Order: sequence, then C-alpha cells, then structure tokens
Amino acid sequence: MNFLLRMLLPQKGAKDSETEDLSRYRRIWWRTVILTLLVTLVPLFVMLGVNYYLFQRALRSDIRHRISQDVSNISRSLEVVLEERVAALRFLSRQEVLSEFGPQQLADAFENLRIAFGDFIDLGLIGLEGRQLLYSGPYNLQGDDYQEEDWFHEALLRGIYVSDVFLGHREFPHFVVVVRHGDFLLRATVDMELLNRQVFISGTGPLDDVFLVNNKGVLQTKSRFHGSILKECNLPVPAYSPKDEIVENVSAAGVPYFLGYRHLRKTPFVLMVVRTPARMLTEWSRSSAELITFVLISVVLIGIVVLWSSTTTIKQIRAADLDRAQMFKNIEYTSKMATIGRLAASVAHEINNPLAIINEKAGLLMDLIGSSADYPLKEKFLRNLDSITKSVERCRDVTHRLLGFTRRVKVNWEWIDLPDLATEVLGFLEKEAMHRSIEVQTSFSPGVPSILSNRGRLEEVLLNILHNAFSAVEDGGEILLSVESEAPDRVAVVVEDNGSGIRDEDLGHIFEPFFSTKGNFGTGLGLCISYDLVQKLGGRIDVWSKLGEGTRFTVTLPVDRETPLE
Repeated sequence: MNFLLRMLLPQKGAKDSETEDLSRYRRIWWRTVILTLLVTLVPLFVMLGVNYYLFQRALRSDIRHRISQDVSNISRSLEVVLEERVAALRFLSRQEVLSEFGPQQLADAFENLRIAFGDFIDLGLIGLEGRQLLYSGPYNLQGDDYQEEDWFHEALLRGIYVSDVFLGHREFPHFVVVVRHGDFLLRATVDMELLNRQVFISGTGPLDDVFLVNNKGVLQTKSRFHGSILKECNLPVPAYSPKDEIVENVSAAGVPYFLGYRHLRKTPFVLMVVRTPARMLTEWSRSSAELITFVLISVVLIGIVVLWSSTTTIKQIRAADLDRAQMFKNIEYTSKMATIGRLAASVAHEINNPLAIINEKAGLLMDLIGSSADYPLKEKFLRNLDSITKSVERCRDVTHRLLGFTRRVKVNWEWIDLPDLATEVLGFLEKEAMHRSIEVQTSFSPGVPSILSNRGRLEEVLLNILHNAFSAVEDGGEILLSVESEAPDRVAVVVEDNGSGIRDEDLGHIFEPFFSTKGNFGTGLGLCISYDLVQKLGGRIDVWSKLGEGTRFTVTLPVDRETPLE
C-alpha cells in the first residue's frame, strides 16, 4: 500500500502546483480503491454473513428437532414402562380378593411379577391404618408402619401413586408404585435401574446429558455433569409444562446449551435432555474451513487486483494528462519558435535591401576612383572598398542561409560530398570558434563516396550537432569533426568534443522534444529535429557520453536512399 501511494504522493522539492496536482490524483486513487473494494467486498461479506446466519438458524432448528425427538421418545418410553407396572398392580388387586390374601398368595403374586418384569424388588399389602399386613421380599418389613410417610397419604388420596427415588429402610435408591383397592394398598418397590435403562440416547456428544429430576430438582438417575443421584441438580428446574419444551441457556462455565424437558404424566419425574452445540459447531467449523479460506484468498486477490488496476489506471490518467499538458506547451512553444522564425526571415529580408544599396554604392565608388588616374590615396580607398564589398557578400550569404532554413522548400535529392558539406557548415561557426579559442579539427577519410540525400536537411542536422558541441565545451576546448566510410553502402559523420558530458539519467531523454541540458539557454528542439531528419534520410544517430570527459555523436547515412540502414 505504501509503495503504491509513494508513486502518487508528491516528492520532496516538488513545486506547489505539482504537489497540488499529485494530491488530486491521490484523492482520485483513494476514492477509486475504496469504492471498488466496497462494490466487490460488501456483497461477498453480506453473503458470508447471510450464510452464517442461515447456518446458525439451521443449526438451532436441527438441535431443537433432535432434542424434541429425544424427549418425546424417552418420555413416551418411560410413561409406557411405568404405566405397565401400575397396570400390573391394578390387575393383580382386582383379580384377587386382597382380604383373603395370605403369605403364600402374596409370594406367588410377587414371583409372577418378577418373572414378567424382572425389576420388582418386593411386594407388600398395607392396611388403611398404615401397617404392613403382608410382605414378600428380601427384607424383614412385616408389620412396618407407614402412617407417617408422605407416599402413604398420597396413595390414600389418589388411589394410584408413583413415588420419586429415595433411600428409605433399604438404604439404596428405589421408588415405589402403590395401588389402592378397597381397604387395602398394594405396594411394590421397583429398582431404579429401570429408570437408568430408559434414560438413554445414542450419539450423544461429549458435553451432552440425559437424566431425571423430581419436582424439587433432586436427581433421580445418573448424570454426567450435573450432580450425583439424590443430590440437587445444578441446573434450575424448569416450570411445569404439559408438553415438550426447549430452552436455551448458558452454564456457569459460560458454555451455551439447549435444555429439552418434559414432566412425565402421573409421576414426580421431569425428563431433562441437555445438549451443547459445540460438537456440531466443531463439525461445521471443519467443513467451513475451505469456505473461509476461499473467502480470505478472494479478499486478498480482489485487494491486489483493485490496488494494481487502480494504480495503473491513475498512472495512465496522470500520464495522459501530462502528455496533453506537454502537448499544449509544445504547441505554444512551437508557435513561438515559428513566430521567431518568421521574424528572423523578415529581418533578413530587410537587411538585404540596405546591403544591396551598400554594395552598389561601393561598386560606384570603385568605378569612380578606378577611372581617376590622379586620385590621392587611390590604392588605400580601393582596398577599403574591396573590404566593404566582401563584408556585404558575407552578410548576404548569412541572410541567404537564414532564409533557406526558414523557408518551406521542396525536398530535392542530390549527390552530396560530405567533406565539402561539413566544411561549409563549419563556416557558420568559425567566428565563434575564433573568439572562444576553440580548436576545431577535421578528419576526412580519403575515398569517402558521395551520398544521395538532401543538402538542406543535412546542413541543419550538422549545424545543430556542432552547435551543441560548441555549447558543451569551455573556451579553449577541442572539437573533432570527421567523415569516414563505415561500409561500402554507408558513411558516418562523427562530432566529438571534450566538454562537460551528459549525465546517464539524461542520456535517454536528449532526443525528446523540448528537453534541454542548457537550462534557459536551450530550446530543446535541435536534437529532436535532427533525430527526425536523420530518420527521414534513412540513417540513424548514436551518442556516447561520459560526465566530465565529453560527448560523441555519430550520424550514419546510407549512400543510396533506396537502401536505408537496417
């Protein structure tokens, strides 16, 4: 992120206008990145949230459904089992005359119950005064008085009574089933393992539990996590409900759980099924790991693509804006240079008129003085007039060359001798070389062939390169102009100086329009125009430069325009 921002942030030393411009692109970049990420990531996270919500709802629904099934199945099984025991005692009390029961009849009835059900511990016949009249079982309970027991009064009032689990005289957990018939109570003790066998479900999780409690919250069967048998359960007893109920709660340890319960009909028992969603959540976590990984990878890839595309787009927009601004600037500068060229052509044209008058007057004076035999100081005047005439011709040559550069003339192809052309171009700069003590050396290889090219374009190219060489060297510097054959079909013109050289970072930009290393003294058009002209002539320009040592420009041209350089 920081790397991408540094490409758009203003650098140290930037101008205020450039800083403001770069800040504008940075704001556009931020808006583009944020909006694109919002458009792409928000739907992804919304779908993830919806999926999570739907899963939670489905998980709750599934857990509730399973608990409801377990509560319904277990409670129905318990009610059936208990009703079978009650029905057996009722059947026994109605088939036999209890007042005529003796010890043997009671023992036979108890044996039949044990054979039929297997979980009866003993059987007793109790009178309405609470005393046990007959007893059949492993304990000596004949004559025991139960008048003070709660279950005795409950059985007298209801006629049928199923107790909760208690220890009693036997000192082990059990419960009793009592049936009243006439003036007698038939009481059977049932092993509590009957309840343990019924309170069971398969596929329970490590934190799941199934048990029975009574109305006071005392555990009636074994529990894995919520207390010992006949101890108070650490979960609150839910309010009475005639149907299955399911509640959600959090344990003291902070573990969420679902509690399904039901009050068994005509019994003091409350069936409780406790189930934690941890196991199912763990399974879902494993199955959803791939989905989460996919989402994370998608987020990273989307972020990378958004950052890359936004940065690339903003850079392209900025480059296009810079190119457009540079184009308008170039057009303005080109228009200015064209205006200067037209002004220079006008000035040259105006200079030619007085030069013609000066030349005519000088010629007239030469004729007058030459025809006079006795004119004093005749030779001195003639020499001065000859100097004036030569100066006029030199000025005329300069203005004609200037006009030749400014006019749009038809390109004429002709055979050109490059050494002669190079010597002619050097004539433009000989005065500057003399005033600045610059040594200009020429080296023309013998046998250099003439080339088919355009004289005006070659003059402009050589003049631009030589002018740059003069600008690069200090007073007293050296410049070498050489012409040599590179191959039978190509000729090279080399301009080498011992000037300041060009920096490596600038070397790749010297042929770009309006790029100049001369500060305010250069237009930045000379080498750009020269590069274009040489290409149009079928040649190429190569440059070598080293800072502090000098620069060498090599212009390679084809001999025949029909065979341009590869």
